[in-house]
Amino acid sequence: MRIPLITLFLGALLLPLAAQAATPATEEAVKAQVTQQLKRYETALNASDLDQVMSLYARDAVFMPQNSPPAVGRDAVRAAYRQVFDLIKLDVRFTLDEIQPLSRDWAFARTRSNGTVKLLKGDQPASAEGNQEVFLLHREADGQWRFARYIFASTQPPK
Repeated sequence: MRIPLITLFLGALLLPLAAQAATPATEEAVKAQVTQQLKRYETALNASDLDQVMSLYARDAVFMPQNSPPAVGRDAVRAAYRQVFDLIKLDVRFTLDEIQPLSRDWAFARTRSNGTVKLLKGDQPASAEGNQEVFLLHREADGQWRFARYIFASTQPPK
């Protein structure tokens, strides 16, 4: 009788520790994970790597590029990026201005990007590129943060 009572007592002591381990990630952990996803996006964008870009998007993704209608759903987002990569070559760097967890499974990031864009057709030199962006990220069932919504606007003066 003594062993089950000791086991029960130890279990009661360890239960709060197990519950603590199962709590959502800390704000700093969320920021680190979102930062890593944005770095992956920068790398994939500069490599025109469609599959890698799509691995960063959520199942119900919406991509809202400036001067274009939104691409709603993974198939539409894939088609939009395919069109982008067929037309231009990007060389950009992101600056992270803000990452805010909104809940256990939602966060947003506010960024800026600067670099160059080169038209793939013709012989024009690369030109300056700059945007400000907002990413709404969702932590999916596999624990990965993915872009649920992404919108950007140019910071370059009109020509």
